[in-house]
Amino acid sequence: MGKGGESISDEEWERFLREAEAGSKDAPEEPSARARMVAGRLRNAPAEPTPWRSHQPPRRRRGKGWYVIGVLVAVALLVVALAPGRVVGWFAGEGGESTPLAVESERPDQPPPTEAAALEPTLKQPFRGSPAVRWGDGAAGLGLPEARATGWMSKEQVAQALKESRDFLAASSLDPGVLRGDRPKKAIALLNPHQQDVQDYLAAAFRSPSRDNDPLLLFSRFENAKVRLVGDVIKTRGRITYREGKRGAVEVTTDVTYVYPVVRAAAGSDEVARTIVRREIVMSWDDPAKIITEPGTFSLISYKVDTTNGGCDTYTGYFTPAFDSDRETPPSGDGPALDPYDRSTTMDERMRQSDEEDCGKASRT
Repeated sequence: MGKGGESISDEEWERFLREAEAGSKDAPEEPSARARMVAGRLRNAPAEPTPWRSHQPPRRRRGKGWYVIGVLVAVALLVVALAPGRVVGWFAGEGGESTPLAVESERPDQPPPTEAAALEPTLKQPFRGSPAVRWGDGAAGLGLPEARATGWMSKEQVAQALKESRDFLAASSLDPGVLRGDRPKKAIALLNPHQQDVQDYLAAAFRSPSRDNDPLLLFSRFENAKVRLVGDVIKTRGRITYREGKRGAVEVTTDVTYVYPVVRAAAGSDEVARTIVRREIVMSWDDPAKIITEPGTFSLISYKVDTTNGGCDTYTGYFTPAFDSDRETPPSGDGPALDPYDRSTTMDERMRQSDEEDCGKASRT
């Protein structure tokens, strides 16, 4: 059931249609204000393929037949106004599901649509109402580009570096134990142990998290005593690219958005919230003849993170999602609301927006 609407029972619905077709005096002559708004939006929208449940009446001569058609259109618009979630269900399934998206191969030119945003997530459908319902599951949602000989690496070595780069994403942001708060040992093992500034960051981040030494910059962790994940699926959308870097290194850039559905840890909790995390990590697979490194490890060039509903200025080392029922007022923040599902902007631009707004507002979760 979407926000701001009321459900219509099957009995009421059938009675309403019978009265409308009979020309009942109770049938609305004009859609409500909201229905007019929806009608205007539909008129201005580009034509869509005819859905299987729609009915398009044939062209008729002028006469009383137009009255019947007008009444049916008014009825349809009234249903859109009173039960938008029901209409979304007709066209995209009860949970807003549709055809899964192909793996992202280039940056999109616009944000994903918002039509299903009013649908609330549930324990059975934790991604309901979110564009992530069409995204990939875990590491399977992250495709690898075709390998080619680059820098000091052969084609086969590049393919292995790409695979291990994705392994790092899985070990740092998708591993069930890490998500429950465990130390990300597998992910850390892929980091060049001779990169001293990174090793210092890791030591400080897990000993005493702070703004500058926050483990959430690289790793996704929730405090198991406070929240737990819903199901075993994390939705992902992103790209992995590479090029030749300095000193012939293979430089791999990963730009991935993760969607984590959670509930409170208390038994019987059923209110679902979502934490959305976008990370860009640039890795350097260095030539051991030029850089001190270990086989199967990479050096970090940069790492950035943008988080929605993960806590703001709460440097505990864990995401701290909020639930709607806990909020006495709408979320506060400066500036316009940002869409956490929008991948049409670069990470640099998103970081500039976040820096300007500090604890900003999100348009949806």
